[in-house]
Amino acid sequence: MAMPSRIHVVWFKRDLRVDDHRPLATAAERGPVLPLYVAEPSIAAGDDYRPRHWTLIREALIELRARLAERGQPLVVRCGEMPDVLATIRDRLGPIRLWAHEETGNQRTFARDRRVRAWAEEQGVPFTEVPHRGVIRGPHDRDHWAERWETYMNQPLVYPPDTLRSVEGIDPGPMPSHADLGLPPSTTAVQQLGEAEAHRTLDSFLYDRGQTYRRAMSRPAPAQTECSRMSVHLAFGTISLRRTVYELRQRQEELRGSSGEAAAAWRKSLSSFDSRLHWHSHFTQKLEDAPRIENESYIPAFDDLRADTWDPALYDAWLYGRTGFPMVDACMRCLRTTGWLNFRMRAMLCSFAAYDCWLDWRRFAPTYGGLMADYVPGIHYPQVQMQSGTTGINRVRIYNPIKQGKEQDPDGTFIRRWVPELSSLETTAYVHEPWRMPPIEQQASGVVVGQDYPERIVDHNEAYHRAQDAIHELRERPDVQRQADAVLEQHGSRA
Repeated sequence: MAMPSRIHVVWFKRDLRVDDHRPLATAAERGPVLPLYVAEPSIAAGDDYRPRHWTLIREALIELRARLAERGQPLVVRCGEMPDVLATIRDRLGPIRLWAHEETGNQRTFARDRRVRAWAEEQGVPFTEVPHRGVIRGPHDRDHWAERWETYMNQPLVYPPDTLRSVEGIDPGPMPSHADLGLPPSTTAVQQLGEAEAHRTLDSFLYDRGQTYRRAMSRPAPAQTECSRMSVHLAFGTISLRRTVYELRQRQEELRGSSGEAAAAWRKSLSSFDSRLHWHSHFTQKLEDAPRIENESYIPAFDDLRADTWDPALYDAWLYGRTGFPMVDACMRCLRTTGWLNFRMRAMLCSFAAYDCWLDWRRFAPTYGGLMADYVPGIHYPQVQMQSGTTGINRVRIYNPIKQGKEQDPDGTFIRRWVPELSSLETTAYVHEPWRMPPIEQQASGVVVGQDYPERIVDHNEAYHRAQDAIHELRERPDVQRQADAVLEQHGSRA
């Protein structure tokens, strides 16, 4: 009696595409393919998982299911836990082989992946995990990391299979709702997510919107349209990082022989974008190499720095954009509403929480990440630690929210949009510092500080000096310096 053909299960996670998807392409060469996505309530229960994330993922899954169906086998979607779903599929269909991309996620997904590996080994299920994003798993030489990243990005793209041998006897299943995952419905306006939209967004950036990227990326208002807006697509893999780098390099090659100011501006902006794509992998590599940095400071001594200083009132004021600092409040309200904010302003928000409010990064980081539609743990946690001063190797950068407002929103357009309490102010200087308005002008403008708009919750100058002194004192300790040397050796940037 012939043995049943082994079913090749391709487990989709943060790689919701058919293009440049090696597990899918390889599985298609080997036999019948069952493409699988599992919506896991245990993952959705994390503080860093918000309803907007499932809204985005669900949208991308609908498109992915259609793209796979065109090739002969629609995406199978289940709501449940891994590896239980795999066990049910194997019991129903017989022998399986499992394929997936490696994922550098948070502790919940890390533990889930370990459970799946253990189950596969115990059950004799071959499980192949394929590297992607230019991140290296296991021991590696950090000195040559950048070189290996370039080698990976220069590998040929993997084109989607034309056809898939279908799997009989299994229902694709309904698309889970927010309620199925224990989430409230999402009404937040976010970017569209899907493979077609990813390619449209990249194309519009490389050939239309991106010319002023270098100049606009630090300013929150123009950044909304002049930044690439690829971050959410890279976060959930509706386009691969390698495909993005490939299209970028093609565009750079087109511009190589062009002259004039416009071409020069394009080259500078695309060079900056190239660096950001490199950083995407660079920071993710840090979490891959040290998963503990999601919950522990790079330098253990820094875990005690803010351990007993949590102030719920300061935290709530920061989280909901009621700090009395207009630029901080505008940025937080924008992020909460849209799920997106440019990088510099995200750093400023983190700096304000860690330094001005002196909040422990370990307590605010998960919720802060959850506000971001494009949340990537591998970028988020190293960045939060950098902006909180706990890496021991990076310069302590404490953003002045007033200075940032004046430099990055000089005419107050962004603040007036997101802090409508201040929109009636005609004097831009008062938009940035409403507390400087004389009482009679506050009454006349209808913006009374402490009544119509909050008083400042902290004194920035006092907070700045307190933070500088505390961190400097800690970094001067010999044991901390030794630990910092070890951090630099493991995580420091290399050529």
